[in-house]
Amino acid sequence: MIPNLTQEAISRIFGSARDKGLVREEDTSLIFQDLDLLCQRTELLRSVFPTSTLHAIAMKANPLVRILEILNDNELGVEVASFGELGIALKTGYPPEKIVFDSPAKTLQEIAFALEAGVHINIDSLTELDRVAQLKKTIRSKSTVGIRINPQVGIGSIAESSVAGEYSKFGIPFKTKKDELTAAFDKYEWLNGVHLHVGSQGCPMEMLIRGIGVLYEFALSVNRKHGMDRIRLFDIGGGLPISYHQDKTPVSMAAYAAAIREHFPLLFSDHFSLITEFGRWAHVNAGWTVSRVEYVKKDPGINTLMLHAGADLFLRECLLPGTWPHEYSVMDPDGKLRSGKDPVPYNLAGPLCFSGDIIAKSVTLPRVEEGDLLAIHDTGGYTLSMWSRYNSRQIPRVIGYRQEGSFFEILRERETVEELYNFWK
Repeated sequence: MIPNLTQEAISRIFGSARDKGLVREEDTSLIFQDLDLLCQRTELLRSVFPTSTLHAIAMKANPLVRILEILNDNELGVEVASFGELGIALKTGYPPEKIVFDSPAKTLQEIAFALEAGVHINIDSLTELDRVAQLKKTIRSKSTVGIRINPQVGIGSIAESSVAGEYSKFGIPFKTKKDELTAAFDKYEWLNGVHLHVGSQGCPMEMLIRGIGVLYEFALSVNRKHGMDRIRLFDIGGGLPISYHQDKTPVSMAAYAAAIREHFPLLFSDHFSLITEFGRWAHVNAGWTVSRVEYVKKDPGINTLMLHAGADLFLRECLLPGTWPHEYSVMDPDGKLRSGKDPVPYNLAGPLCFSGDIIAKSVTLPRVEEGDLLAIHDTGGYTLSMWSRYNSRQIPRVIGYRQEGSFFEILRERETVEELYNFWK
């Protein structure tokens, strides 16, 4: 398993970026992306699955165009969950056959566009199935088509990111709609794939395996009836948990792939072509965020750090405190790590005008001074992609680096006030 970035590495890289003039006075917060670590994780992903697998990295985790270009250059695919994401993928240069279009609310126009473009479509409902069938009467398409099935194997430890309970807004429930699903494959020869997603973070590997098992047995039953090449595409989704902590080792991707191979050997044979949709696993550990501490408020029993990153960047962390825990490092203005332990804990408060804008509460840190820097670890995914426009905060500069800071590039520039104005205009 590729480890999380250490405090020492973060301090060293920040100092190098500062020495190269990449940290300006206006950069009250910055996002860093380790491009080598991102590529190493995706290479590891490809090494443990069959070479024919389409690894469609979930765009919603990190939609920065430069990141998408790097993944595309490395011949990975992309999973898109909206028409906007589909447009970004095509404009970035992804081949249509490497784009997986998932959305529970596709319009007729969006489905028609996707069919004409030739991207893979995962149908989310029986009504959507009818729409695709109607459109395919007039559109000659190279698209492959799958159908999302809710295997109904339970809820993980984070209910808000679990999607395979008895009820889910996503997919078609297997237990109550099995006959309809069977009939769909009886009726439509162009329907040649199945898709599932159990959840993201908080769902143990055993639950993911059970979900795959439900669709595996269903696919085999359809293929026994219609021929072994009837269902060819098997999309296992993403969801393998990662660790936000240095001292906790999650299940490795190699172990997950080995378990799939052991339980469902035909998925690693010529009978099926696999699709994966890992986003968090690929992105999160490869990024980190730094915010200047603008003020330190001291009250009896608690200190409050006033930061330049809060619910605008860490929406889930603020709305679900304790569910998405990060590790933190404190650096002086030059990027040197501070040590020790302040006996008074800290609340990490963002700059937005609502009381819930607190990333974490009662965190033990070294003594923090105004002007110090707080580094928030493991922020490479599901942070900037969930950016909030509340209070019209400027999106920070995003810096990518390779070779432990020997090479830097600006992945996205800090947003200007003029760009903010044009957004609201």
